[in-house]
Amino acid sequence: MKIQNKIILVLLSVFLSYTLIFSGFIYYSISNYSFSDFYKRLEIRAITLAKSEVEHESEVDVIRELRQEYLEKLQREHIDIFKLSDLELDVDIMRLDHYKDDFVEEILKNEIAMYNDGRTFYYGMIYESYVGEKYLVIASAENYFITHHIRFFRNLLIVSLVIAFFIILLISFLFSRKIIKPINDIIGKVKEISSGNLHLRLDIKSENDDTISRLTQTFNDMLNRLETSFESQKNFISNASHELNTPLTTIIGEADVALSKIRGVDYYIETLTAILDQAEKLDQKTRALLMLAQTGYDGKKQEFGALRIDQLILDVKETVEKINPNSQVNIDFSLLPENHMLLKVVGNEPLLHLALSNLVLNGCKYSDNQPVRVALGVSAEQVIILIKDTGIGIPKEELQFIYDPYFRASNTKNHEGFGIGLPLARNIINIHNGKLQVNSEQGQGTVVRVILPPGRVQSN
Repeated sequence: MKIQNKIILVLLSVFLSYTLIFSGFIYYSISNYSFSDFYKRLEIRAITLAKSEVEHESEVDVIRELRQEYLEKLQREHIDIFKLSDLELDVDIMRLDHYKDDFVEEILKNEIAMYNDGRTFYYGMIYESYVGEKYLVIASAENYFITHHIRFFRNLLIVSLVIAFFIILLISFLFSRKIIKPINDIIGKVKEISSGNLHLRLDIKSENDDTISRLTQTFNDMLNRLETSFESQKNFISNASHELNTPLTTIIGEADVALSKIRGVDYYIETLTAILDQAEKLDQKTRALLMLAQTGYDGKKQEFGALRIDQLILDVKETVEKINPNSQVNIDFSLLPENHMLLKVVGNEPLLHLALSNLVLNGCKYSDNQPVRVALGVSAEQVIILIKDTGIGIPKEELQFIYDPYFRASNTKNHEGFGIGLPLARNIINIHNGKLQVNSEQGQGTVVRVILPPGRVQSN
């Protein structure tokens, strides 16, 4: 069932249920009131007739005049008066035959009783005169309100319910259409977006923080990630194919030349040396490529555990000095907290070690082994590792490409590298739910911030 039809069905069910319950309550209340009111009318008529029949003549005329003036004649109205002393002597007993026996017995027992047999209502009571004589008075009449007014009221409710049904149906349709329209607009816009036009975005028509706006913003955020991912993939494939094709072309070219004719031993040694050099470069690039791919699994295949971030930095310094003995890494622990538990993070130690080593090695390499400062700052909300160098920096217009695999800035021609370090480090930091921020100015150096959550990094 379509969601629009579901909305209509739900709204109809809710409103009709409420209308039926409310109408039933009104009908029941009015019916009960009409019963009580009619019995009260019969009681008044029974009392006034009894007074006019059995009291002093001085009062009889007044009562009769009041009865004729203010009490309307009910349909099929009939009132019987029986003297109890006569009934005990079986006088007029035949006149009680058309009343129910249990009705008469209840009057005699409780001095009041009432019942109805459909349209006709009966009210009975014991009336005691001023002189102490007791009388059985029974008044009956057809309840005109029940037979006519209630029937009219019932028909009016039925017609009102039918009209209300169609009104509610129309309102539900318009209301559901208004709700569904933004969703249909989103669906239509999303259908227009493909891999060829990922730059398109959904229009956020409302500035309010409602569900549709959040849904639209969520789609736009997803499209931003997809566009970034597609662009990165295109750049990755383009750069990877170039980087892998260059050594392969060199190897094939050297081999073809060497095999084109018989040559001397020295030439073969020189050729094999060149081939080996290119093969080693190809091996390094392939290993870097595989490592980069491994860090793209969002931590699903990585094991996480608790580790001390200050100890990790010390290990990174030791590793960097082994790889590059000329490096100068200065560690600043002046901002360490008194609570050593704040220094713990949850992560994969080899991967974090690899990411930080790459970042520090980059700082040493591009600053020509000038001092690189590594500072650690810790708070209850985050762990910040600051890596600052005074090297060649990165041109401002090229900062947006630093995370593209195999990308190297235009001012790095005099420094060896494959353009894998930063993308690899960012992937590793991402799977630790952290952030990698790079600020750089050409000729002034680079500042890298690694921000990690303390102690509760999620692993999938």
